[in-house]
Amino acid sequence: MRKLTYFVACSIDGFIGDPAGDASSMMSYVTEEFLEFLKSEYPETIAVQGREILGVGDARNQRFDTVVQGRASYQLALDAGITSPYGQMRELVASRSLGESPDPNVEIISEDLVGRIRKLKAEESGQDIWLCGGSRLAGELIDEVDELVVKTYPQVYGAGMPMFGTEFAAIDFTLESVRTFDNGVLVRTYSRIR
Repeated sequence: MRKLTYFVACSIDGFIGDPAGDASSMMSYVTEEFLEFLKSEYPETIAVQGREILGVGDARNQRFDTVVQGRASYQLALDAGITSPYGQMRELVASRSLGESPDPNVEIISEDLVGRIRKLKAEESGQDIWLCGGSRLAGELIDEVDELVVKTYPQVYGAGMPMFGTEFAAIDFTLESVRTFDNGVLVRTYSRIR
């Protein structure tokens, strides 16, 4: 069975963006050391426009062959004129308002999101599934998340968009690993306790 992994960047206090969803302040922590980590271990999570610039245009997917993202996350690519930001993977966008997909590589999920994710997870072959964001989507899929890979940047937001936009629920995960970088970034991997 394939895992649904929420691979996400956040502040120390657990926000993936400011109140408007902007996380650009975290970009100052993307150093050469951190880029090398992404390029070697998670090259598929680098969007199309960055892959060529970083020299990983032909890199094989290491962990994921499918990405699921929300409408707001996908809109960032559309605003840049990119209809398939992660063309190296199967792309799904959860949206009740988008209608028809603007790209043949992008599947729009407008209903039964949980059911569609369960079908993806049940596929007998393939790599894991990357839950890219955002907050409300992660909240809707919290019961399906098998693993968290949290890139924590040494910033405090105080308020903003939480990792999971959902009602309170205590869900237990086990810490599997922690990787630290010279700039203070931590990458923590957790497995869900089932």
